[in-house]
Amino acid sequence: MSHRKFLVVLTALAMTSAGLIPGSAAGAHSQRSTYWDRQATYPVYENRPAGEDPASATAAEISAVTDDGRTLIYTDALAKRIGFLDISKAGKPKGLGTLGVDGEPTSVTVRGDYALVVVDTSESFTNPSGVLHVVRIKDRKSVRTLDLGGQPDSVALSKGKDKRYAAIAIENERDEDVNDGDLPQAPGGFVQIVDMPSDNPGKWSVRKVALPASELKGITAPEDPEPEYVAINDRDKLVVTLQENNGIVVIDLRTGRIEKAFSAGTATVTGIDTKNDGKIDLTGQITDVPREPDSIAWVDDRYVATANEGDWKGGTRGWTVFDTYTGRVVWDAGNSFEKLAVTYGLHNEDRAGKKGTEPEGLAIATFHGTRYAFVGSERSNFVAVYELSNPAKPVFKQILPTTNGPEGLLPIPGRDLLAISSEEDDASVNVRSSVTLYELGKDKPGFPSVISPNGIGWGALGALSAVPGKRSKLYSVTDAAYTPTRILTLDAGKAPVEITAELTVTDAAGAPVGYDAEGISARPQGGFWLGVEGVTGAGNKLVRLDASGRTVETVNLPAEISAGLAKQGIEGVSATNDRNGEHVWVALQRELSTDPKGIVRIGRYDVATKAWTWFGYQLESTTTPGDWIGLSEIVAVDANTLAVIERDKLNGPNAKIKRVYTVTVPSKDPAAGTLPVLKKHLAIDVLPALRADNGWTQEKLEGLTIGGDGQVYAITDNDGVQDATGETVFLRLGPARKVF
Repeated sequence: MSHRKFLVVLTALAMTSAGLIPGSAAGAHSQRSTYWDRQATYPVYENRPAGEDPASATAAEISAVTDDGRTLIYTDALAKRIGFLDISKAGKPKGLGTLGVDGEPTSVTVRGDYALVVVDTSESFTNPSGVLHVVRIKDRKSVRTLDLGGQPDSVALSKGKDKRYAAIAIENERDEDVNDGDLPQAPGGFVQIVDMPSDNPGKWSVRKVALPASELKGITAPEDPEPEYVAINDRDKLVVTLQENNGIVVIDLRTGRIEKAFSAGTATVTGIDTKNDGKIDLTGQITDVPREPDSIAWVDDRYVATANEGDWKGGTRGWTVFDTYTGRVVWDAGNSFEKLAVTYGLHNEDRAGKKGTEPEGLAIATFHGTRYAFVGSERSNFVAVYELSNPAKPVFKQILPTTNGPEGLLPIPGRDLLAISSEEDDASVNVRSSVTLYELGKDKPGFPSVISPNGIGWGALGALSAVPGKRSKLYSVTDAAYTPTRILTLDAGKAPVEITAELTVTDAAGAPVGYDAEGISARPQGGFWLGVEGVTGAGNKLVRLDASGRTVETVNLPAEISAGLAKQGIEGVSATNDRNGEHVWVALQRELSTDPKGIVRIGRYDVATKAWTWFGYQLESTTTPGDWIGLSEIVAVDANTLAVIERDKLNGPNAKIKRVYTVTVPSKDPAAGTLPVLKKHLAIDVLPALRADNGWTQEKLEGLTIGGDGQVYAITDNDGVQDATGETVFLRLGPARKVF
């Protein structure tokens, strides 16, 4: 038996499908490579001050970059500081430390030698305050502080060589606990313009631009304007979103005069999931909902684009292009942004009944003559890339996976880079804020590795099985993240792998049923075995389905086994058929309470005699607090060889153990009451493959199988985007004869 380490990582190819998958038409621009390739994912807790607990809350929210494109500066409101990263080498960003700012920084931009940091210093909603810190970058000293007279939210810098103006949105946000969060709530917001006639911050000054109700006709609650985001075009025209007011305002920076104000309008969006019921059901609709845009960017000197996140009453799950001359919509995403999440396995069911994908961040920039729009999904953890040569006809190009809560989108055209700041940070569930760097210049996108081109919703794929008699067709099954349970057919002959069919699992009476299916094995004689994990030990069982997905048999674990299990039970299943009959192998994830520490069980169920036989498996050890090691899949390689996935509970840079081992089963059954420990052999360390695409290393390597083509395949469980980035990684590990 060979234990040679052999690994081939899947490289995804682009496909064409109704504008949701980039195709040849979308890619025909120039001879230059036009896809974005992930270079690095930097967890910002690694840039913490000396002595600070790495579990302390810290985040990168909004980013800016120095003129040479080599030092990135990010805001960290959680820790009340700004951070500095050396991105001279995009593939190896380095932390350069932080600077405290005595408040919550909300946005940052760079003008020459200085970072302009706007900081919320408010004591209360009714007494908002804030300042602009001018920080000299080379020595990180605040050289000037300007009072802003209210709570700032965002800052933008004018273009051109002189960069004469900065504009700051003073939101003075509402208190959502007062009057059900309804507007109006005094004081209202306004805009501050920073006049910068020279490079000397000592000569800079601010002037207030009020937003009187008389100038905001057609906008919701105009007596309480709440500016959210600002952007400046080449003609020094400022555009401001008033998110809760569902409005957009255009201001001339030279005069401070309001030139136009208009409503962002409403939208009716069909074909989306609007219920948090465990189903990915794209038959819902939202009707006449205010767009309530968050981010805004100029497409050119006339058109603007908005990310319609929603906050108070609205949010339309997409983005829109407006004509600022008329206030009219020239293009709207409709349901296409939501469908991207479904197509790429990033649908967040927990948010279906709220604002769905929740597009928040948006940026527009030109690279090598091609204008791109970048739109970030706060809840589904991706950035969608569009070509925007024609403001009325955006063309979807690519989807970029991120860590949780992408907020700051920073194009760096001079270096062909895009920096994405993701703000969610909760060390208790291993969700950490990061800065991800993408570089333009790849012929084919590295993501996705699995796609659903025909609208079949998917996610939480924690198991694999070959389709009997088919060379490159596989089955997977959804776990408890969704209900009812569905068996999905995957075509591994395509790259990326395509989900081509779904089968709903039903109970004995034919009603759809939800199992926490953690293992699947297709039977050559028809039907399936599912390995079902229970909330408690007694809930663990084998379930046999017929070819239609109907439950025809349930096999409980022996009472003495289930009594020793906690919530981590059956995590893999593999059925064999030979002259001795049909047998079903199961892997238990964690040790029984009655077994020695570090010894987990592998079981064999004899279908004919209904007898169970048990073997022990020695797990690796860990000293990391909160970590544990367990099994998450089992595959019968041949008559006496089993392969298992052994993994830790860690992700990101902390992940250490993501391995496939083999064990040889003795020809004689063990004596009753004994638990012989099988000797294991390392077949392959999968960790390098999981890190090959420079993303956040996924925790749950859970699916493994040998296809009809003799190839070994593996897949990660994305946990339905719950306390996880949501990225699914499908791996081709090589021929079984070499791997095992």
